[in-house]
Amino acid sequence: MPVSQSSLRGVVIAFIAYAVFAFSDASVKLIDGAIPAYQVAFAGAVFGLVILPLIKAREDSWLDIVRTSNRTLWLLRFACGAIGSIASIITFTKLPMAEAFCLLFLLPSFVTILSVIFLKEDVRWQRWTAVIVGFIGVLIVLRPGFRELSVGHLAGAIGGLSAAIAIVILRGMGPTEKRMSLYGAGLLGVLVVSGLLMLSNIAIPTPMQWVFIASYGILGSAGNALLMTAARMAPANLVAPPQYSQMIWAILFGYFIFDDTIDLPMAGGIALIVFSGLLTLMRERKRGTPLPSAVVSPDAQASLATAEPEPDTRG
Repeated sequence: MPVSQSSLRGVVIAFIAYAVFAFSDASVKLIDGAIPAYQVAFAGAVFGLVILPLIKAREDSWLDIVRTSNRTLWLLRFACGAIGSIASIITFTKLPMAEAFCLLFLLPSFVTILSVIFLKEDVRWQRWTAVIVGFIGVLIVLRPGFRELSVGHLAGAIGGLSAAIAIVILRGMGPTEKRMSLYGAGLLGVLVVSGLLMLSNIAIPTPMQWVFIASYGILGSAGNALLMTAARMAPANLVAPPQYSQMIWAILFGYFIFDDTIDLPMAGGIALIVFSGLLTLMRERKRGTPLPSAVVSPDAQASLATAEPEPDTRG
């Protein structure tokens, strides 16, 4: 198959994958906080186990899920998986979908900042400009001092930061770390932490809530599978940008299902945030570094679908 045709199919599949993620996020919002976030996260992680056979290479062992060359970073990714998953669920529960994505789309900016601090990456003025534009966009959307901020806004920032830390860990652990280990760290983090939290309080879902929980988990796993398929057909720099199509779904869901409204300042802020993210991805492409992919997914592992650990390329 010609490369161009394969890449086009990969991009189309990526758009479908991000649409599936958006439907999964809408399922969380439809639960409307009636079920604790950690219980929903646990269900999503259980469905995430379905993806393991797709990640496992022939030479891999199932024990590679817990094996690692750097236990400290593995445990940090373990913690980020749990925190990011629970925080993102709280974000979509408490905030309008478009506003939730605005905060979670700060992921590329967080990655840039953390890469400078911990990986000592050489970041030029173009990437710093993208970071500043992104934060200006968030300030326009949130308008602190003019609007009351909630726990949902805090959770959104924590979710984006946790995902960014996971991406930086992915880069820092290098090309020798197996995908089974990287995926297993985040997935086990959600299962263990959410499972422990569930011991103190387990809510019994209604039949309709079971449908939404199942939709969240099944669609999230399907989105990850589609994203990995897209990554095998097209390079990461083509698969990553379609993530911003999630904002279109968020606006549509918000308008037709959740009665959300978007005023002119918020629309402008959204545009700046999307521009910031795309500018960052363009700079990452030129530098040849692994790209962050899906901003949010039930198991917080979609970044593994399009970002293989690679040696850092400075410049």
